[in-house]
Amino acid sequence: MSNGKNSSGKAGGGAGKAASAGRDFIRAIIDEHNRTGRYDGRVHTRFPPEPNGYLHIGHAKSICLNFGIAAEYGGLCNLRFDDTNPSKEEVEYVESIKEDVRWLGFDWEDREYYASDYFEQLYGYAVELVKMGKAYVCDLSSDEVREQRGTLTEPGRESPYRNRSIEENLDLFERMRAGEFRTGARTLRAKIDMTSPNINMRDPVTCRIMHSSHHRTGDQWCIYPMYDFAHCCSDSIERITHSICTLEFEDHRPLYDWYLEELGIFHSQQIEFARLNLTYTVLSKRKLLLLVEGGYVSGWDDPLMPTISGLRRRGYTPESIRDFCNRIGVAKNDTRVSIDLLAHCLREDLNKQAPRVMAVLRPLKVVIDNYPDDAIEDMEAVNNPEDPSMGTRMLPFSREIYIERDDFREDPPKKFFRLAPGREVRLKHAYFITCIDVVKDTKTGEVTELRCTYDHETRSGDAPDGRKVKGTLHWVSAKHSITATVRLYDHLFAKENPDDVGKGEDFKDFLNPNALEELKGCRLEPGLARAGSVDRFQFLRHGYFCVDSRDSTEGAPVFNRIVPLRDSWAKIEKKQRS
Repeated sequence: MSNGKNSSGKAGGGAGKAASAGRDFIRAIIDEHNRTGRYDGRVHTRFPPEPNGYLHIGHAKSICLNFGIAAEYGGLCNLRFDDTNPSKEEVEYVESIKEDVRWLGFDWEDREYYASDYFEQLYGYAVELVKMGKAYVCDLSSDEVREQRGTLTEPGRESPYRNRSIEENLDLFERMRAGEFRTGARTLRAKIDMTSPNINMRDPVTCRIMHSSHHRTGDQWCIYPMYDFAHCCSDSIERITHSICTLEFEDHRPLYDWYLEELGIFHSQQIEFARLNLTYTVLSKRKLLLLVEGGYVSGWDDPLMPTISGLRRRGYTPESIRDFCNRIGVAKNDTRVSIDLLAHCLREDLNKQAPRVMAVLRPLKVVIDNYPDDAIEDMEAVNNPEDPSMGTRMLPFSREIYIERDDFREDPPKKFFRLAPGREVRLKHAYFITCIDVVKDTKTGEVTELRCTYDHETRSGDAPDGRKVKGTLHWVSAKHSITATVRLYDHLFAKENPDDVGKGEDFKDFLNPNALEELKGCRLEPGLARAGSVDRFQFLRHGYFCVDSRDSTEGAPVFNRIVPLRDSWAKIEKKQRS
């Protein structure tokens, strides 16, 4: 158990800075506790995920908050798994959660705990409640319990088993533990108040029978504590000072306090904040599981998913996610945050660190007629204009190159300044070229090749006679470029709030049919053949990209677009089409 001192300063990792931006209401509460000496100046938090799925961007907000606050106050943060429902929990989820927390930049050191660590102690607490006459064994089914609980406007009705003697309850509870009864046959319920205006206080279930093997305890137990009971008692056992939860647990706080007060054990302070809601996204593990199991996505780490593993595979950086969580802050009221803010944080981070490279996603061949057939020149290119220390690289230039098909118009509209018949443009880091002929497929009429000439005196980027061009195109050498598959991602959902469903609708009805576009035969500058899964690049004019960590193979790379750039001409074309 911790002694309240941060021995290594690793509680917040890189996120301690991100979490210290403002004096929000949570920090105000902690400041007041420190002023009054409530916890002797200690700050000890915990991040308590249930291992029944992969973590998502909403969990990242909680991770940053709990670990960040601990770091800011020189305290500690535990990683505790709420593994009280063995029917839905797996070791795979445990390992994925640990990987995600580490990737975000946090270190729980030796403080990895599980609610299952405390099953024996929780059983003892439950027995104490029975002995005090504060809990009883109930034979009602879950449907009957729900029906007798009442509504917001009607009080509940007492269970016919509510007034069993303490001796009978102790005997039945011991037999529940021994496995004498079938799953769901009996529950242990707290005896509180069936007329309470707070439904959570109407004799809530404390423990239930579940004959299901647990991923850590095996078949040692067949009764398992409910979350509300395990949560507060685990906080108490670990001497957590501030139990920071999302807003849906606000109505559960009286029950949290009741258990701790009745048992007379260390009393942590539960504090609730608004969970993250993100546009064009669902952040419910139940709904995300439906997408995985239904084959709507390729898995929990699909780059379309808002899971941390999906964002990592997509190419997001932990710094950008911590920055995003810092910017949205913590509040008491639920709001829906624009996904554009997350993209903005990502662009800001990648703009500083990502090398610029040239990639042609929809290739159109250009033959430079007056360039020597066997000549190859090395053109110097700046790696990142935002950071001169990243230096330069050399790009091979030859007679045949590829440009983007969208960079040519045979009949160019107004404000289109790229290549067209008779028009001169600049090739980035190379020469001015002029289109002199267009080659088409005789059957389809599709443009298959452009014939151009170059001005060999413009290698410096300027014409000696001072003439100017308005268009600059990226390109790759046909002979030297590599072939790759590129995936362009859009929002997973086409509706801004896919949780807002009408009668007869399902959230899956709003999945975006254009969420993924896969382009094969893309041509990339040769240096990208050496790209690793942790490398991120800005493909000029296309956005930021990384190698897909799962589907790429040697000689057949797959690049994911992390986030697009804003392209003025694309916006003009979109407006014209609409």
